[in-house]
Amino acid sequence: MSGHWGILVSDPWLQNQFTQVELRSLKSQFVSMRRESGRLAVGDLASKMSRLKVVGENLSEEERASYIQDLYQNTSEEVDFELFLKVYLKLQSFASSRTGSNAKNSSAFLKAATTTLLHTISESEKASYVAHINNYLAGDEFLKKCLPIDSSTNDLFEIAKDGVLLCKLINVAVPRTIDERAINTKRLLNPWERNENHTLCLNSAKAIGCTVVNIGTQDLIEGRRHLVLGLISQIIKIQLLADLNLKKTPQLVELVSDSEGMEELMSLAPEKILLRWMNFHLKKSGYKKIVTNFSSDVRDAEAYAHLLNVLAPEYTNPSTLAVKNPYERAKLVLEHADKMGCERYITGRDIVEGSPNLNLAFVAHIFQHRNGLSTQAKQSSLLENLLDDTQDSREERAFRLWINSLGNSTYINNVFEDVRNGWVLLETLDKVSPGIVNWKIANKPPIKLPFKKVENCNQVVKIGKQLKFSLVNIAGNDIVQGYKKLILAYLWQLMRYNILQLLKNLRFHSHGKEITDADILRWANSRVSSSGSQSRMDSFKDKSVSDGIFFLELLSSVQPRAVNWGLVTKGITDQEKMMNATYIISIARKLGCSIFLLPEDITEVNQKMILTLTATIMYWFLKHPLEERTVGSSDSESGSQLETTSNSTLDEDSVSDSSAEENGSM
Repeated sequence: MSGHWGILVSDPWLQNQFTQVELRSLKSQFVSMRRESGRLAVGDLASKMSRLKVVGENLSEEERASYIQDLYQNTSEEVDFELFLKVYLKLQSFASSRTGSNAKNSSAFLKAATTTLLHTISESEKASYVAHINNYLAGDEFLKKCLPIDSSTNDLFEIAKDGVLLCKLINVAVPRTIDERAINTKRLLNPWERNENHTLCLNSAKAIGCTVVNIGTQDLIEGRRHLVLGLISQIIKIQLLADLNLKKTPQLVELVSDSEGMEELMSLAPEKILLRWMNFHLKKSGYKKIVTNFSSDVRDAEAYAHLLNVLAPEYTNPSTLAVKNPYERAKLVLEHADKMGCERYITGRDIVEGSPNLNLAFVAHIFQHRNGLSTQAKQSSLLENLLDDTQDSREERAFRLWINSLGNSTYINNVFEDVRNGWVLLETLDKVSPGIVNWKIANKPPIKLPFKKVENCNQVVKIGKQLKFSLVNIAGNDIVQGYKKLILAYLWQLMRYNILQLLKNLRFHSHGKEITDADILRWANSRVSSSGSQSRMDSFKDKSVSDGIFFLELLSSVQPRAVNWGLVTKGITDQEKMMNATYIISIARKLGCSIFLLPEDITEVNQKMILTLTATIMYWFLKHPLEERTVGSSDSESGSQLETTSNSTLDEDSVSDSSAEENGSM
């Protein structure tokens, strides 16, 4: 910070938190507040800050007053500009924690990181995430030259600039998401290769459930701290909460008593299940309060003391609950956790200051290490319905991730539960076909009256019919009742409609004619044939494509340097097929394809997912001009096919303008 405005802020740390534009705006607000009463005291800030963005929108005056009182005992102290900024930053952090912990569908660790005016980062959180990275990636051969990272520096953001660390971290969170053969890991990457790594990273992050709507590859290449840390925090959160579902941890059934409770539990976000689990044990300990968030409700560390006494009574220290100072109690709690062998990256100060992200991480570590639930899960009918058809489960996952990637205001955790009020489907329809939803007759959650949910779902069905979906004998109430097959059928048609519309909008020479499944199939075969291959896909359920060779040839035909054929297997055994399938998905994402299928969808030839994969590759090809597809160099140290070809220009006849029979349709 320099110039006139920088002089007003002498604290170097504060200087780094604001741009000049932000500082001018806040200075103007500060001067206005002080002018109104002639003097601005700490006690005045709760009411005065109601006009500020984020702080005023997400916190009540009572909440602001209570939080400021905890921070500053002397409320009559006069406020200068620097103190004003410090209070604002703390309130902003508190506001984001309240939003994150109270919002049912909050999905991001650093929810405020990409949505607020100020691009601040928490040094405590940075230190915690660096420790996590140092621990989990310590044995990585490529990263050993830069690990361990020093959390007191900005080395994390420099190391993340080539994209390798972020890709590796995604694989720690959800193993085998990225085929590491697709990561560019030369010691010195050119700009094109760095961009490919970040494209692979962002598309893979979406595929595991991260919200990356406001993050681009350039943000990561430039090492923009708040965005890099926000993405890292989401990835780590997904890793820590991975076991908080009934399929991974069936013992969680102990938290419910009937089928209704089971349905409710299945619809909860993982962090809400973690709170449910925590309160389940706290009730056993005789703790009277209900913990509703990982911030203000745990700041005194009493809940932690009771929780650990239940989970690990052998390490109980009577002094923990006897001490009056919350900070001293927090330190004793952490000593208890250490004796249990829990990995933790939180300090006593983080607990007392109510850091929501670090407290959530701490509790998740405790759950992973010792959940205290019965090892013998209830052998009851409650769990019988849990073993859904594998195909339905995979499709639910693909549709859920696709919906969340659109940037809707509502983040869903379970398609079958979260779409039943119709709101999410209306939001998705509006993203796919802007303006098609009549919001005047839509009912926004929370919706208590059942008929209001039916009204929303009736509009969903009506719009579906308008878009020519096959919805014979389907009514809005069927969605409200949560009929899985009907919901999956609707979402498949919506997803397919979306990609076909995207293709139609790119095909200016199609004269407004609809793109069909048969057109996509014909295009794919034409591309592969033009590269000199004899491979062919007869339909989207052609079992011959299970070895992956056809799609590797398709990817190579649209981007000659994409595939390193030295890494491709013959695709004969199941293992070889799986290796090719994981490579296909990573290469497609590396190009820029946003896809949500699993390798099994290719090896088992799930025709719906095969169609979306083919259509997405086609969309990428048509969207990028020839020069963008022929720039760059090898994607690995061992080299790949570098030659370009005149065949990479679009064959105008490769997609028929005729309305041929859709032999590849669903």
